[in-house]
Amino acid sequence: MVGYVSLEAQVDADFSRAHRKALIRRVRTRLRRDAASNRLLCFDDLRKIPGALGSIYRGVRTVPVAQIGGSVGRCSEFDRAFMPAKESVGERWKRVDRAFHRGQELRPVSLYKVGSYYFVLDGHHRVSVAHYHGVEWIDAYVTEFDTTGAGVWSERRARESARSRYQKRRTEDV
Repeated sequence: MVGYVSLEAQVDADFSRAHRKALIRRVRTRLRRDAASNRLLCFDDLRKIPGALGSIYRGVRTVPVAQIGGSVGRCSEFDRAFMPAKESVGERWKRVDRAFHRGQELRPVSLYKVGSYYFVLDGHHRVSVAHYHGVEWIDAYVTEFDTTGAGVWSERRARESARSRYQKRRTEDV
């Protein structure tokens, strides 16, 4: 139980409120004739940018939920604030919300990082529930994409390569 309301009633009310927020936001953006401002950013759109191909796995990180604002493949199911834009996400959203209210530990989400921005690969409903409840941080498996072309990772690989050549020469000299 959550307060004086049953857990099921609370979970239903949470989804209804979250979905209603998305609907209200969608109506507002249509009235302003600015549909793009409410859309969740799509990672597929970024893949068209030259140089955004190189990636490196960063492992498990704790990420600010406020910096998660895009999706890999599910852009239409949530709005820009990660509220559920479609009724069809309701059952899974409610399962995650129920686990949240019970205090159950949820597995980390999977994110792609581009610059200082994150795109959800796996865990859309967990991110949505976290946004809804005002959670500030979330654990995530992070894969970072280099948007500077060869950039930072090529420099890092060059340094590592030079270091290994230096160490190899030192051991040969001994």
